[in-house]
Amino acid sequence: SGTGKELVARMIHDVGNRKRQPFLTVNCAAVPEGLLESQFFGHEKGSFTGASDLGPGKFELADTGTLFLDEIGEMSLTLQAKLLRVLEYGEFERVGGIEPIKVNVRLITATNRDLDKMVKNNEFRADLLYRVNVFPIYMPSLSKRIIDIEILSYHFLRQACLRNNRQVRYITTDAIGILQKYPWNGNIRELENAVERALILSDNIRLKETDFPYQLEWHKKNIYNENLNFNL
Repeated sequence: SGTGKELVARMIHDVGNRKRQPFLTVNCAAVPEGLLESQFFGHEKGSFTGASDLGPGKFELADTGTLFLDEIGEMSLTLQAKLLRVLEYGEFERVGGIEPIKVNVRLITATNRDLDKMVKNNEFRADLLYRVNVFPIYMPSLSKRIIDIEILSYHFLRQACLRNNRQVRYITTDAIGILQKYPWNGNIRELENAVERALILSDNIRLKETDFPYQLEWHKKNIYNENLNFNL
């Protein structure tokens, strides 16, 4: 969790031949099970209580583009079967509808669960796993991707400056060094929060070590323990 799966999905979309087409996302864990099918495939007017108008789903809206399904392991077996049909035939019906709708969507899925283990436990369909597992990309924790930390820090700094109407443009080399040594148990989400916190603390045009107090304190303790072990 928090390793930047959606960032990678967006990058794949932005550098491909569908980059001018829609990029849509659905977090399967965040949508109630009863509403997820409608989120995927849309619904016809009057198909259920509250469906006062026709509503297109994400597959329909993402036609010719990319649809990113996060936490695919949280889907029910029933919905997995319906998703498999879309992948096999490129068509679906809206909830309450009878007319098939053809789409051309590139699907990117992500999960933090062991789908092979879920298949063995009959919690995930083996045929769906084979369908979505065409080109797997493993996302290691941020602490194992040291080279990404500086790039992501500047990316989050630019975003935080826009949100907070600030003009901080640089992160000192010493501060980057502190960030690269920190374990980042919360992965990219924790780094993003740390950068925005540093921006709020900063009164300069650059972020310094002292603007990252938690990471700096961890670094000092770690150096102290290393020196203590060396002396022993």
